[in-house]
Amino acid sequence: FFFLMIRRPPRSTQSRSSAASDVYKRQDDGSEIKLALTIDRKNLTATFDFEGTSYEVLGNTNIPKSVVMSAIIYCLRCLVDLEIPLNHGCLLPIQVKIPEQSLLHPSESAAIVGGNVLTSQRITDIVLKGFQYCADSQGCMNNLTFGNDHVSYYETIAGGGGAGPYWHGQSAIQCHMTNTRITDPEILERRYPVLLKEFGIRKGTGGQGAFRGGDGVTREIEFLEEMKVSILTERRVFAPRGIKGGENGQRGLNLWRQHKGPFVNLGAKNYLIMKKYDSIIINSPGGGGYGNVNEAGKIQERSENKKTESYFHGAAHKYTICLLYTSPEP
Repeated sequence: FFFLMIRRPPRSTQSRSSAASDVYKRQDDGSEIKLALTIDRKNLTATFDFEGTSYEVLGNTNIPKSVVMSAIIYCLRCLVDLEIPLNHGCLLPIQVKIPEQSLLHPSESAAIVGGNVLTSQRITDIVLKGFQYCADSQGCMNNLTFGNDHVSYYETIAGGGGAGPYWHGQSAIQCHMTNTRITDPEILERRYPVLLKEFGIRKGTGGQGAFRGGDGVTREIEFLEEMKVSILTERRVFAPRGIKGGENGQRGLNLWRQHKGPFVNLGAKNYLIMKKYDSIIINSPGGGGYGNVNEAGKIQERSENKKTESYFHGAAHKYTICLLYTSPEP
């Protein structure tokens, strides 16, 4: 499968026998994830080198090496026109270098819960960006938990998907490293002492471009009892980036609406006790745009032609694979 993938690299590198790309992403706390991606089409191998990534952090956004590998194989499967098995054999032509005691390979005592649900999304963004394949998604799972002595609840909240060379980003969607469904409003309000005041699309929060990034959402929950509330999110400081001239998506914003008091910005991560009739408002990020918006018609026409061409390539690849497994008649 890897051979099929690198036979059609990004257009900017098709004339070379090997291609390299250096990209980085910054977490809201300032930590950096760096990737040097090198593809050797002669030997049909690739190297993902995360040298230069920040040290492990005191917080919980460290990520185990196994999750980094999961994010990489997810991205590679997205780039291949064929259905391939989800196993380690698919990664044999690939070398992954991760510095020890870094954000992506922390010590055994490091906290990792936030890495599984936040940093993993940044790995997908940085790998797809290295291939110049699509813009950043919301890059976050928008984790919300609340509870007291009687109830407890946890959910992840959708946001905007990144645009790509053939598509607009989807709005209000769980993408990449998460596919969880959210609780129906009627069930939420029946089983928990809360009111869902608002749940809708944040219009215009996706990045503009020849292909637009998807919009994020606004979700407001009012508590009818005192609650302990925890919010664990990203992209509240650094916006999801566009690509190929596309604009960035809008950052997210978490707010505490006090029943008798002002609005308070909670930042990306926080824990607090909310009083009866207080509300939490989660505004999730939009996705980045793809291509210059002023050249939308030209880019979309070129992309439609390329999309049609890719369908024929995909069919040819599948036919070839079938031939490999066809036994000659006696």
